[in-house]
Formats: sequence, C-alpha cells, structure tokens
Amino acid sequence: MIRYTLRCERGHQFESWFQSSSAYESQERRHLIDCPSCGSDKIERAIMAPQIVSKKGREPARPAPAAPVEAATPSESTSLMMAQERELRSKLKELRDHIVKNADNVGERFPNEARKMHYGDIEHRPIYGEASPEEARALIDEGVEVSPLPTLPEDRN
Repeated sequence: MIRYTLRCERGHQFESWFQSSSAYESQERRHLIDCPSCGSDKIERAIMAPQIVSKKGREPARPAPAAPVEAATPSESTSLMMAQERELRSKLKELRDHIVKNADNVGERFPNEARKMHYGDIEHRPIYGEASPEEARALIDEGVEVSPLPTLPEDRN
C-alpha cells in the first residue's frame, strides 16, 4: 500500500491510500479521486518525503523535510475530513484487531507458512507475521495472496 499526499486545483491538501502507484494513476486518469473539501476531481500528488527503511533491522530512516505546501484555511470541511479520518482509522484498527484475535502470529516464518498453505503442503488457516518487502513481492509473484496489516500513527509511539 502507498500513501500519497494529494492536492486539488484549489489547493486543498489531503491524504489517500492506494494499492500501488499504477492504481493511483489509473484512478486519476478516470477522475475517480475527489477532493474531500470541495469535490474537485482535478487532483495531483503533492511533494512528499519518502519513508526509507534502513538495511539494519527494519527501522525507518529519518525522512528529509517535505517542501512547504500552502495549507487550506480551516473550515467545516476540514472538521468533516478529520471526522472521516478518525472513522477510517477506527475501521483499520478494528480490522487489524480482528485479524490479530482470529489468526495465528507465525512471526518471521510467515513467508514459509504462506507458501506451504498456497502449495497445499499444510492446511489453510488464518495467519499473520513478518515479511520484508522483498519477501512479500516474491510471495505475490508466486501468486500467494498477502496483504499488509494496517499500521496507524499511534502504533509507532
């Protein structure tokens, strides 16, 4: 999943998640992305600082400061967007909590366990665990269905 900071033609800035950069581009071409503040479908990606993961462990490297973007003036639409963001975060937390409660945490064995299930070597069951981006890509290339667990800002504290 990729999180983009987006901006409409009127300068309203907001964030949205996409399966991949090509998914974003496809939705943008078809005008399926609307500004939550004004409804405009003329959207562009704002300048963002990427989050780079270091080779040691899986700790994110310190991101470079993003270029300043003009902020939209506070209004009722801003509070609506904040309410929508809170609702989305609540739903993502609910989804993650459901998975954690109802699936087995196989930790670093996740890629091997997922492969064994995919190829029928062991019985299918709900699992979650850890996989590097390279391991996840390899699983997807093999046709193994995997999805990342949602991570929320409060999880990093």
